[in-house]
Amino acid sequence: MKFELNDGVLTLFLEGRIDSNNAQSVETDIIGLYEFHKHENTILDLGALDYISSAGLRTVLRLKKMDPSLKLINVKSEVYEIFDMTGFTEMMTIEKAYKKISIEGCEEVGHGANGKVYRIDNDTIVKVYNDPDCLDDIKRERALAKKAFVLGIPTAISYDIVKVGDSYGTVFELLESKSFAKLLKEDVKNIDKYVDMYVDLLKKIHATKCDDDDMVDMRQTAINWAQFDKEYLPVEIGDKLVSLVKAVPHDSHMLHGDFHIKNVMMQKNEVLLIDMDTLCVGNPIFELGSMFNAYKGFSTFDHNRVKDFLGIDYDTSEKFWYLSLKKYLGIDDMDKILEVEKKAAIIGYMRLLRRKIRRGGLEDQEGRKLVDLYASKLTELVPQVDTLLI
Repeated sequence: MKFELNDGVLTLFLEGRIDSNNAQSVETDIIGLYEFHKHENTILDLGALDYISSAGLRTVLRLKKMDPSLKLINVKSEVYEIFDMTGFTEMMTIEKAYKKISIEGCEEVGHGANGKVYRIDNDTIVKVYNDPDCLDDIKRERALAKKAFVLGIPTAISYDIVKVGDSYGTVFELLESKSFAKLLKEDVKNIDKYVDMYVDLLKKIHATKCDDDDMVDMRQTAINWAQFDKEYLPVEIGDKLVSLVKAVPHDSHMLHGDFHIKNVMMQKNEVLLIDMDTLCVGNPIFELGSMFNAYKGFSTFDHNRVKDFLGIDYDTSEKFWYLSLKKYLGIDDMDKILEVEKKAAIIGYMRLLRRKIRRGGLEDQEGRKLVDLYASKLTELVPQVDTLLI
């Protein structure tokens, strides 16, 4: 056993095995180091530990009681599974050792609020998170994806967590798969076929009920957006916006939260959903608001933005949006479709206004142009509707 002491942190490097033959001596040696080296926090680096028995687990438990700051890092997969199965991962910080991979030169196949999805090879994709401190978010997304899968939603399930640069990623096996964005780009003449499959999956998601405690309530999130935006809108517009959102009833049906053609994949003949960290519950209007942003809202000021985001031109994006609305609503009346679009646009621009302001949009000229644009869109649209329900 090696050790180092830096800035009050005592790090112990264990290697080999801890079992009934040596657990007591390991514990004695560690306690001796505790007493001899004054420290504030303790780390056990188990990068070279191949096995731990029940005797070793009891040693770790006693050390944790002696030193509540104790955490374990670089734990090999097979050793981590032992800690996980016995409940230790719920009692203390235990960090798994993660394989390092590079995304240099990899194709970007998806793009969400919290990260990007890349194709590593023909069989594998990885979602890389923007925030380096994202392990809790990764675990949450994996839990949400698992829940959706159990409820019958065809979604890719992550089978590994990896280190990607300074951040982390989740790895999925998607054999010979393509995003709907890529399929549409290659085969735009069959846009109706992709719309049908896309909306069928959307309806399946919206028909699925979830336990309220397991998912973010999108209604409350949207109320928070409206209350934030109210301060940047004319008084009567801000008041009505908040009232419109509050009037949307609670709904425990599932929403994806970021349902666009880069987050829907075709694997052979099966349609699969990816990027599940935005999974939530709520009224479908909140989903349509997010979809409006993907296909039109983000590109209101610059129609070329959709090309960068989805890989298709604005005309194709707009056509896909209207065809999707038509199939989802089950109507051909364009006037009625445009009425629903107004409601979705209110949700979409409300979100964009808050997002831009919170990201420093008032601090430069270009940012202020977008803030003014989104505020003017809300000022124009809010008086035109009496309800956000569809």
